[in-house]
Amino acid sequence: MSLRHALLGLLADRPASGYDLLKLFDTSLAHVWPATQSQVYGELNRLAEAGLVDVSAEGPRRRKEYRVTEEGLKELREWLVAPTQQQPRRSELLLKVFFFNLGSDEQARAVLAERAELATAYHERLAELRTELEQDEGPLTANGRIALEYGLRWAEMERDWARWAAEQLG
Repeated sequence: MSLRHALLGLLADRPASGYDLLKLFDTSLAHVWPATQSQVYGELNRLAEAGLVDVSAEGPRRRKEYRVTEEGLKELREWLVAPTQQQPRRSELLLKVFFFNLGSDEQARAVLAERAELATAYHERLAELRTELEQDEGPLTANGRIALEYGLRWAEMERDWARWAAEQLG
């Protein structure tokens, strides 16, 4: 997934300004595909130059509202059905696990306990978000719930794995 397609998808739901899109990212996509302000505005400019979005309204202080064009919808639909590429996965945690033998079991258990706590805290944040989403409706919300469930299950797995791994030491 790219930022380009994330923005096209959000704009396919409704026109929005860069500021509105950043708020949407914070409440929906940030757990799946985080983006900074400069990334969002830069990509909006590239999308406009490519004819995939256009400015549907301009407001005070140069505020621009963008909407997806037919060409943008075509690009988004082609991306949706294209094969998903396997992304290389890097994990500093698993790299550390490979070298646990260079430290003590106590140090390794501390690393794993910290990971279990982080996964638990992440799960709790996602559970709060799920509660907030229960009042919302619409296709992005429904699909967001499916993605959110993935995050919840991943956090549970990571917490359980870290606890299991700690038991395997010494």
